[in-house]
Amino acid sequence: MAAHVYVTVGTTQFDSLIDALLTADVLGLLVAQGYRRLLMQIGRGREPVLPAEAPLTIEWYRFKDSLAADMHAASLLISHAGAGSIMEGLGCAANLLVVVNDSLMHNHQQELAHELDRRGHLIAATPASLLHKLAVVHERAGSLVPFPESDHDAFSRFLSSSLGLE
Repeated sequence: MAAHVYVTVGTTQFDSLIDALLTADVLGLLVAQGYRRLLMQIGRGREPVLPAEAPLTIEWYRFKDSLAADMHAASLLISHAGAGSIMEGLGCAANLLVVVNDSLMHNHQQELAHELDRRGHLIAATPASLLHKLAVVHERAGSLVPFPESDHDAFSRFLSSSLGLE
């Protein structure tokens, strides 16, 4: 299967991300990087205007019961900066580019995305910096730091130890 990009905006709308993705410069860069397909989950956003002469296959949908299969099948995952989507994306093998919606007020998403970028787990961007950050994520492909797996039994061990049940 040819390398492809998967984009998720979650349940809301993030039209500025979709618009930035569909520019000739971004599409041209994706093709130059070896991608042949762009699959976008657009949430409640407006229907995208696809270029008449797109250099790669572009598909989109609004919602699915689960995005997991699409996320795991991608070579490059571009996600909005919601905590749930970031955490799910960190569990995928794909390089993760997280795009912060910089039009939001009191943007806690920006803090999370930039901290995980600082730690090397993902690349953080805004719609305006998307073209540049796509080049960065391509340069750093394979060198992003894997996010540690969760220890789902930590709390029960702590509780058992605290109550003397061990």
